[in-house]
Amino acid sequence: MNLLILESPGKVKKVQSYLGNDWKVVASVGHVRDLPEREIGVALPDFTPTYTPTERGKDVLKRLKGLVAAASAVYLATDPDREGEAIAWHLTDALGLNKPKRVTYGEITAAAVQAAIKAPRSLDMDLVAAQEARRVLDRFCGYLVSGPLSRAAGIRLSAGRVQSPAVRLVVERERHIKNFVSVTHYGAELAFTEGWSATWLTKPWLEDGQEYLLDKTLAETAAALRSVSVRECKESESRTAPPAPFTTSSLQQAASNALKYTPKQTMQLAQKLYEGGHITYMRTDSPNLSEEAISSIRAFCTAQGWPLVEKPRTWKSKEGAQEAHEAVRPTHIEVEDAGETTDEQALYHLIRLRTLASQLADAVYDVRTVRLSAELHGKEATFEAKGRVLRELGWKILTTTDAAMQDEEADTDAPENPVPMLTEGQSLEASGGKLLTKKTKPPTRFSEASLVRELENRGIGRPATFAAIVDTILKREYVRVEKRFLVSTPLGEQVVDLLTGAFSFLDFEFTKTMEASLDAIAEGKAAYKEVMTKAHAQLMREVSTFTAKYPGQERTAPEPTDFACKVCGKPLVHMKGQRRDGSGEYDFFACSDRACNTSYPNADGRPGEPRKKAPVSKFICKSCGKPLVRRESAKGAFFGCSGYPNCKQLYQITEDGKPDFPASSKTKKRGKQ
Repeated sequence: MNLLILESPGKVKKVQSYLGNDWKVVASVGHVRDLPEREIGVALPDFTPTYTPTERGKDVLKRLKGLVAAASAVYLATDPDREGEAIAWHLTDALGLNKPKRVTYGEITAAAVQAAIKAPRSLDMDLVAAQEARRVLDRFCGYLVSGPLSRAAGIRLSAGRVQSPAVRLVVERERHIKNFVSVTHYGAELAFTEGWSATWLTKPWLEDGQEYLLDKTLAETAAALRSVSVRECKESESRTAPPAPFTTSSLQQAASNALKYTPKQTMQLAQKLYEGGHITYMRTDSPNLSEEAISSIRAFCTAQGWPLVEKPRTWKSKEGAQEAHEAVRPTHIEVEDAGETTDEQALYHLIRLRTLASQLADAVYDVRTVRLSAELHGKEATFEAKGRVLRELGWKILTTTDAAMQDEEADTDAPENPVPMLTEGQSLEASGGKLLTKKTKPPTRFSEASLVRELENRGIGRPATFAAIVDTILKREYVRVEKRFLVSTPLGEQVVDLLTGAFSFLDFEFTKTMEASLDAIAEGKAAYKEVMTKAHAQLMREVSTFTAKYPGQERTAPEPTDFACKVCGKPLVHMKGQRRDGSGEYDFFACSDRACNTSYPNADGRPGEPRKKAPVSKFICKSCGKPLVRRESAKGAFFGCSGYPNCKQLYQITEDGKPDFPASSKTKKRGKQ
């Protein structure tokens, strides 16, 4: 028997069907090991991490060891990115595998999986080192900075190498908005009987240092002009290319705008589509498609009679892009509808339209630009009118109004302005004129998707982390969502004020440089120890300076008591302090033996009834992949997710004591578009 270990349980059934009875396909359910929870877990001077199995990982590794012992060969098919490579290495190390076969594929199709099986490789230890460096850097920032930060603030706070710059972006945007002073300025517009209009060009009338025209009287005089002459009438052509195929971040932005999904929701839906074999891998920073994909897309478009661009399109990736995978696209472009739910189908539709459009011809417009002149206070005043008419649909043949084809940077049609053909020197009489009163506007708040775009533009984070960054700063209540936009909280502002200027990782350029260093490790161009030594030394200098500036209060150890744990008999300690969010104090008793993990409420200075943390079960949450925990309530027993409160999934208990997992039911397919 050959054993293939995947990362996600959602892929098992599909991949098993491609490989047949000689194979056993199982899942690691993500990471099986991590740094220890209660200590930093990194030994100097070599920065060697100590890994321990996660709660779920203990059960997974136990199950996998039996399967490995019975297998003739072990193949590791975890996700094709740094995290996936690291998981493959952890499985190799924890299971004692001898030269396992590493296989990767960008799409879950029979052809892709079978081709990967035929071309196994060894583990890419450069990718593993890059992931390890990221994890250790994150641990250093969390462990070494969060404590001094909390003592400086007087409440429990946390810092993060990437999360803190993200909070800073939101805080600074919010302060810019609050401090913004609107400027009222003016313009003028002339209307003509044929239904077109021309706008006064105010730039030649601005005083030195002015950005806008502030003279209302002058603008009113311009609006009162009626006799004008044609100074220029020019015909031209403009072309609008289709937007590029989706990267991770552009998919999140388009799904936010068109479908109102958060980045987290988008990635969850994309994961389901990927696991179902409907789309390629959804964590990518490349907007380009494989040659094979382009050929199939162009063949399909030709069969539909759609106008192709002469040469296959390619796009320039953003600076720092890893481009390990092609853009997000359907695995079978001819399939119009895919997905188990309406939300999955809607996202698939978005991805498919964008992919098809990418290889179609430009939309072509006929543009007419007219410049008119009139005398104003002894000087020439110029008015400009521009109109355009769509001559060739090009890629817009797919849709001219569907929001699925638009994101925040996509082209939108200009307002109709039917400018007629005019002759230079021709005299015209305006039928009317109006004063334009305008006000400068502050920048808009970030949405979750536009924050992802800003992070990507600044080189902060990578495709695999964008959604998690936003999710983390929301959970920690450093920002909140208000009418689909992100607003900084007083807690977030306090964190940014304390950290900015004190720690390099709050500097956007430094964070971008650090991401580049991690990329260099992944490419074998930089050594793990060299990068870590430099980063750690700088962080320790900054921690020392910060601690001297904000000594705060020394951390007090839990108070020992004379009470004994009712579960194991060891002494209890009294835990008391400020809650992280500043909402009050926590006050309870806990067993001094962390392995016991039993706590007691404070009942008038004495421990109440024990509250032992419920052990995790062997069952896995279908929503997030974490182990389920059997719990009791007034209405009876049930299974809840151990990831609560981040995952609030509940399952009733069947007669045989198992979770009552809902059977997946397919919704009605979307009709042809």
